[in-house]
Amino acid sequence: MSELKTRFWVDALVRRADTGLAHAYVIRHGDEDAGAVLVKVVPGGGLAQLYVPARDARGERIWTRFRPEPAAEADIDAYCARRIDDDPDLWLVEIEDRQGRHFLTEPVEAGG
Repeated sequence: MSELKTRFWVDALVRRADTGLAHAYVIRHGDEDAGAVLVKVVPGGGLAQLYVPARDARGERIWTRFRPEPAAEADIDAYCARRIDDDPDLWLVEIEDRQGRHFLTEPVEAGG
């Protein structure tokens, strides 16, 4: 089974966030078909959590947290800028949600 094109996946994530009364923004538009996506969640207070795509042992898409706990938003932004410099196809989606929800439907592992 082929994977959904990145643009459609991002649009669905933004709609899920909007439906949940959060605000989602495409900060960086990457490759429409196969660009990787970073999902930054901002609950407020200068903190953020970053979700990074990965694959599990079966090759299924999962997400990992960049750090186990939310970090300073400036640190997350600096990391994202470095990743974008290395990968021009990368997408960055920011979700502002006071509850810190990520709206991802795939499994999320602790990571960090």
